Amino acid sequence: MPESVTTEAVRQELRQVKYPGFSRDIVSFGLVKEVSVQNGTVSLRLEMTTADPQVPAQIEQRVRERLSGLPGVARVEVAIVPSGSQPAARTRPAAPSSIRHIVAVASGKGGVGKSTVAVNLAIALQKEGTKAAGLCDCDIYGPSIPLMLGTQESPQVTSEQRLVPIERFGLRVMSMGFLLESNQPAVLRGPLVTRYTQEFLRNVEWGDLDVLVLDLPPGTGDIQLTIVQTVRLSGAVVVTTPQEVALIDARKAVGMFGKVNVPLLGLLENMSYFLCPNDQNRYDIFGAGGGRREAERIGVPFLGEIPLEIAIRESGDLGVPIVLAEPDRPSSRAFRDAAKKILDTLSVS
Repeated sequence: MPESVTTEAVRQELRQVKYPGFSRDIVSFGLVKEVSVQNGTVSLRLEMTTADPQVPAQIEQRVRERLSGLPGVARVEVAIVPSGSQPAARTRPAAPSSIRHIVAVASGKGGVGKSTVAVNLAIALQKEGTKAAGLCDCDIYGPSIPLMLGTQESPQVTSEQRLVPIERFGLRVMSMGFLLESNQPAVLRGPLVTRYTQEFLRNVEWGDLDVLVLDLPPGTGDIQLTIVQTVRLSGAVVVTTPQEVALIDARKAVGMFGKVNVPLLGLLENMSYFLCPNDQNRYDIFGAGGGRREAERIGVPFLGEIPLEIAIRESGDLGVPIVLAEPDRPSSRAFRDAAKKILDTLSVS
């Protein structure tokens, strides 16, 4: 009698199939919807939507390679279908028609000041030539944008049950922090995180925007995958600090965007150096030149060096971004220069 294979054995093998560009497998990402085994034939139904038409083919090939080696498997049938009511799996997600460009601000690890960069970059983009800009806080578990913009307003809801973004300093903003009580944690499991992320991108009355900045959580997980499957990104900015331990994780973020076919607008180095207010000497606390060298190595634009300044922290805690609070500071000028480079790449005028 030939050895029979179980559905659990099939799922265990599928847990070895990583989503291209991510460290997680297709089972934990929730892409495997149906598994059946009958007379040696394994039938699978996978649901996904991706910006890169090569991704479904890559996943199917890896699935077949893993399962064909299982004892008792004579045939593998793989059906890849769209996620929910989204477009077909091999089509490119569309940006909302009222938004010209969507730019993700990402990092491979936490602690590099990504949200501070996202806030100031969004303000700088608005000031440097866009008619209207928005900022979406996609860090569902740790939303910090409300504090950095100095507001805890609750968004209004239209008669069509769409959220109206909060306006602050001329910027249209949405964050999970606006939907929670003060100090209330977002205790959510994966599917709900995905749902909230999609709601922020699809069910918010953003209006006509030249640029919408997405402040992504650190890493390469569920939210990042949800975003690239839900909307078309015009590009991504990867934030790092100069030291090698940060650059290691920045490379992972760069690799992720490459795998999902999102253009890299450049690397932006935060906390590049400290200018002592007493003697005006420069101190390279985290090393020097790491971001620039990495940008040159991988062949992407280097968007600039943001110095480590006490005023950046103070302005963020007070809810007035440094670009607005002290526009002549070195950090403010660096944010505006980075915004100009991004706008030039996107051809926004």
